Amino acid sequence: MLPTTWSRLSCRALSSRGQRTLSLFSSSGPSNWSKVVSDAEKIVGYPTSFMSLRCLLSDELSNVAMHVRKLVGTQHPLLSTARGFVYDNRNNLQMRGVIVLLMSKAAGPNHAASDLLAQDMVSGIYPSQRNLAEITELIHTAFLVHRGIVNLKEWTVSDGPLKDMQFGNKMAILSGDFLLANACTGLAQLNNTKVVELISSAIGDLVQGIYYENSNNTEENSLTGGVDVATWEEQTFLSHGALLAKSCQAAMELAKHDKESQRLAYKYGKHLSLGHKLNSDLQPFMKSSVGEPVSFSLSAAPVVFHRQIVGQERWHQQLQQAQTLRNQPDYSKLLAAVKSEKGMSSAVDLCCYHGNKALEAIQAFPSSEARSALENIASAITKF
Repeated sequence: MLPTTWSRLSCRALSSRGQRTLSLFSSSGPSNWSKVVSDAEKIVGYPTSFMSLRCLLSDELSNVAMHVRKLVGTQHPLLSTARGFVYDNRNNLQMRGVIVLLMSKAAGPNHAASDLLAQDMVSGIYPSQRNLAEITELIHTAFLVHRGIVNLKEWTVSDGPLKDMQFGNKMAILSGDFLLANACTGLAQLNNTKVVELISSAIGDLVQGIYYENSNNTEENSLTGGVDVATWEEQTFLSHGALLAKSCQAAMELAKHDKESQRLAYKYGKHLSLGHKLNSDLQPFMKSSVGEPVSFSLSAAPVVFHRQIVGQERWHQQLQQAQTLRNQPDYSKLLAAVKSEKGMSSAVDLCCYHGNKALEAIQAFPSSEARSALENIASAITKF
């Protein structure tokens, strides 16, 4: 069931709550998000860029990287994914492992667990929790690589030679599988059945979510009805939220915290992920101006809201008007309609809702710099 109080929630109220603990939000934009995550990395003493360094520098993956260089000069998505490992921007910054570490530190040691020694902790985090953070990043990276597989039925000469695109697909499959295999090996070495069950189910959720994502992200699907907002949330959680939510819960399990702590950690990861995806979907609508080229997905949250608000008949008319005589879509008018018909404002309200729910989830944890960092990350996803 969708919340009925989105319109009464404001990002302004959410921001003022975050300012009680830190004053990072004097400015907005990508640099602010990078600063929030950078400060969080300092707290856990573990830069995200080194999360899976042992794997990324292995002989096997080094050989893969040498082959990927053959794709230079083509438009294969695997190239941009590989560049993302070196250069992080707002949309690609991998913060899942850092959030798992922050959650671990915010919860602290479990004094009731006699077999867990506090002296084994580094920066307030158990070694097994650090291993879990690495595993989470490896799984996420593996699926990023797999997403770079090109549909050769839509291949054009401008993308690059067909043989290169086929080669790129093979590299995306093999390197993604390699990363996923390393993650599964590390998962088994944690020797915790419940954690294995949680993360394994998250991998299954990812596969299911990406399947839905691929089937929904087409104009044909939009013409035949598309998904409603509730279904969009459910499917987005599978593809973007399940891994972080279940990894946060697994971090509590590794420290043998009680079920309530696990529930709250899961809740934080779930709402943060949904808020982050909404923020990402809103970026093209926030930054676009008249005359600029428009590029956005027909399955983006503001479009889903818009379609539900205006009704199917009017949506069909607007989508047909976006087609030019050359059958090349021009979505500039459609973008303007999404803005004017409250599709965008509804998505903003939902983003604020999830940010508030994430903040609520961690209030039960002791006050600390780790909890403050989690609060700031939750507030940052409502900055546009």
